[in-house]
Amino acid sequence: MTFRVVTGSITDLDVEAVVNAANSTLLGGGGVDGAIHRAAGPGLLAECRTLGGCLPGQAKLTGGYDLKARYVIHTVGPVWRGGDRGEDTTLASCYHESLRVVRERRIRSVAFPAISTGVYGFPKPLAAQIAVMTLREKMWEDMEVLLCAFSAPDAAILQAALDKET
Repeated sequence: MTFRVVTGSITDLDVEAVVNAANSTLLGGGGVDGAIHRAAGPGLLAECRTLGGCLPGQAKLTGGYDLKARYVIHTVGPVWRGGDRGEDTTLASCYHESLRVVRERRIRSVAFPAISTGVYGFPKPLAAQIAVMTLREKMWEDMEVLLCAFSAPDAAILQAALDKET
């Protein structure tokens, strides 16, 4: 079992699946979502149009199209509204449901972004703690999980959460 933090664009990673921090339409947007849609090409958008959107805390699978990854797992994180509206539970569900898809497809390597920490405003240290705790609890042998941060400061937050849980 491998669990580590990497820095860079999730679209460049050579893994079987990348997780997309999507919006509920699954039709692309900003941040990670926009980057994945741009890198994957028009086939991803066409397939996403057939899925009927996605509820917060759920996950849906598509092909990876022009990405190195064979699959994209789309999950919709919570919008931070102060922390008293179940945001932490919904965020944990994003990781749990994404791993459910991974297990069903027998995917051995997957990369996660820091879900909900961009425009959705989830506090980064708390989000990192939830990600690490949920993933570590649900991982299994022969699995590689990467936590992908776009910047070095964000990678440091993820690494601190990972170090704290080991």
